[in-house]
Amino acid sequence: DILVVNKPAGMVVHPAAGHESGTLVHAILAHAPELEGVGGEKRPGVVHRLDKDTSGLIILAKNDPAHRFLQEQFRLRQVRKGYLALTDGHPPTPEGRIEAAIGRDPSHRKRMAVVPAHRGRAAVSEYRTRRRFAAHALLEVHPITGRTHQIRVHLAFLGCPIVADSVYGRRKASLPLKRHFLHAFR
Repeated sequence: DILVVNKPAGMVVHPAAGHESGTLVHAILAHAPELEGVGGEKRPGVVHRLDKDTSGLIILAKNDPAHRFLQEQFRLRQVRKGYLALTDGHPPTPEGRIEAAIGRDPSHRKRMAVVPAHRGRAAVSEYRTRRRFAAHALLEVHPITGRTHQIRVHLAFLGCPIVADSVYGRRKASLPLKRHFLHAFR
C-alpha cells in the first residue's frame, strides 16, 4: 500500500515549472507504473515533500485508499518525522521547542521567514542536540507542523543555520559541501 523511498539530494519530488523531467515521481512511475493517477495526475502517490536539496525518506501511497489514509495522518499531525541537521554554531539550549510563525519574507518574496503570527502560519519544531562540535552541532529535529522550509527557517531564526544552506545560512559555507546538510532519517 505504500512505498518509502530514500530520496537523494538534488532531486525534485514532482514535476513543476522548470522541472518537467528527472523528478522522484518520474523515477517512481518507471518503477511502479500502477501508481499513475493515485491521488491526482500531477503528483501520483505524493503525500508530503522534501526540498530539492534535502535527502532522505519520503512516503508515497500506492493506491487511493492509502493516499487518503496518509493524507489524513499528516493532516492530523499523527506522523512523527525526524531530520538530522548539521548547524553552524549551537542552539541556545541543548534541546528545545521553536514556536514561531512562518510566512513569505517581505524583503525576498522567494524566501520564507519568521513573521508576526498575524502575517504567517503557526509553525512548531522540536530539536535536541545529538553531538556538539567546536563550531557546529548535529541536531535531531522534529517538525510538528509542515511549513515550507520550516526547519531551515527555524534554525536560522535560532542563530544556528544549517551548514551550506545558501538561502537561510551563511554566505560562505563553513564546510566544503555542495548542498545544505539536512536529511530526513525517520
